[in-house]
Amino acid sequence: MITDVPGVLVGHHHRIGPGWATGTTVVLTPEGATGAVDQRGGAPGTRETNLLEPENLVQRVHAICLSGGSAYGLAAADGVMRWLSERNLGLPVGTEPHQVVPIVPGAVIFDLPRGDWGNRPDASFGYRACEAATAGPVPQGTVGAGAGAQVGSLKGGIGTASEVVDGFTVGALAVVNAAGEAVRFDTGLPYAADHEVDGEFGVTWPDRPGQASAPGTDLNTTIGVVAVDAALSKAECRRIAVAGQDGLARAVRPAHTMFDGDTVFALATGARELPAGQGPFGERSRALALDALCSAAARVFARAMVHGLLNAEQAGGVPAYRDVWPEALPA
Repeated sequence: MITDVPGVLVGHHHRIGPGWATGTTVVLTPEGATGAVDQRGGAPGTRETNLLEPENLVQRVHAICLSGGSAYGLAAADGVMRWLSERNLGLPVGTEPHQVVPIVPGAVIFDLPRGDWGNRPDASFGYRACEAATAGPVPQGTVGAGAGAQVGSLKGGIGTASEVVDGFTVGALAVVNAAGEAVRFDTGLPYAADHEVDGEFGVTWPDRPGQASAPGTDLNTTIGVVAVDAALSKAECRRIAVAGQDGLARAVRPAHTMFDGDTVFALATGARELPAGQGPFGERSRALALDALCSAAARVFARAMVHGLLNAEQAGGVPAYRDVWPEALPA
């Protein structure tokens, strides 16, 4: 899970019921983390992403806000800022402890058709997600920003995964909400099923055709975060975000369409330095270490997306994987 990276907390808040299927997920780094972003596809909904460009002033972020509600849902980040500011957490801009500005980039998915059009996340969703944030196990599936998610013609959701590479921990959290499909309907096998580690998906893979009754949607966005406990520059951190997009493209087909706003954030907590090496090849040593982290970022993001698909439950009239292939998952 992404919370396997020390210093990373995750909290959800959602509403599911008559007229409601939406929510917000917050990835908190209260002590700050180097941040970056990679955005692909033609329909992004984002906030505070320009400040993450390597040439810009701000170096560290304090939270990433992921939300449903399309552009309306960007308001959830206001609640995250309020929660952080009440605890004097943010970019210092004065001499007093309370004189801070929390840095909270964010992205949203399009889930408005899952509920009544006017029911969408606001600042209270972001605040309550922060209140719920812990460093423990992350609930997956139809929770938080994944409450109203849809991937192709199936219910989407939140998924998370992690791995250790060369002593560094790399974790990912994905809100699976793509226009493309995440599974082969002729066999029931998710496209990224081959990324499974030690039977983590807990599935007996079916080998039969399936049919989903819900029509696909033309307005989607997969969003997520990759975190690592390495000390990285903003430019190096962006390479992690780029690699996360590679994992996304392994898990859904097609990816990065004109109707997706696929956005992956990266956070580097700085707990451990990359090997610097000595002599004329020192830079190559660091680049090789970074490349190993990028490869892991792609793998864990793909695994997180499979977890989001498998853990989703029907909501908003959209059938889940477990509804189409019920024999695959434990009761």
